[in-house]
Amino acid sequence: MCPPIGGDGSLSGDNLPRSEGLLGQLAEPPSSENKSLKLEVRYRGMLNYLPTWQEMKEFTSSRTQSSTDEIWLLEHPPVYTQGVAGRPEHLLHNNGIDVVRIDRGGQITYHGPGQIIAYLLLDMRRYNLGVRELVRRMEGSVIDLLKDYHISAEGRTDAPGVYVNGAKIAALGLKIKNGCCYHGLSLNVHMDLTPFSMINPCGYPGLKVTQTHDLGITDGIEVLSRSLAEKLQTRIIEGKNDH
Repeated sequence: MCPPIGGDGSLSGDNLPRSEGLLGQLAEPPSSENKSLKLEVRYRGMLNYLPTWQEMKEFTSSRTQSSTDEIWLLEHPPVYTQGVAGRPEHLLHNNGIDVVRIDRGGQITYHGPGQIIAYLLLDMRRYNLGVRELVRRMEGSVIDLLKDYHISAEGRTDAPGVYVNGAKIAALGLKIKNGCCYHGLSLNVHMDLTPFSMINPCGYPGLKVTQTHDLGITDGIEVLSRSLAEKLQTRIIEGKNDH
């Protein structure tokens, strides 16, 4: 999942906005006590991409002040997603996997079985969050998860996401609409990484990718999904951001 906040309010890890003015679009949100915030988690299994994307858009468009904030944990069948800034040359080979052009910013990435998708459907104003801060907290949640397994990971200011020894293990991308976001992050767990070799992941030629299984983590999708949900809740609700 890989955008500056432009006219479409989209953001991804391969083009994080640098302008404080742009981030200021979310300035002066209504304050709230973090202890009163609730971030519901839904475990949704294997879902096709297109109807899930449509559901996210409808959820966000129909939000009210009383709507819940949610994290959806799921997997997708094989699919490439191309952001609004996507360039066709970043699809190096046509291997028969569908390519879907979507409303997040950025370039192309791959989703498939064995990869955790965490979609964040948030009213960012409730958490006093600007885009850059939310991105850092998303990265931090993955870094926290890997730290539990004694694996050192880091974010990058030039190409946000999470990296282990220079290889990308988690990608992110967001769409912002009226102060609310959808899309989220992907974490490679135990999947066929070959489709990544058919693209320039997030628009970066030769970018290496890795996954938790190849790092010696034997826990699978179910265990890691629950751990990731807990880390996201902690980072977003409690405002923890120290990576």
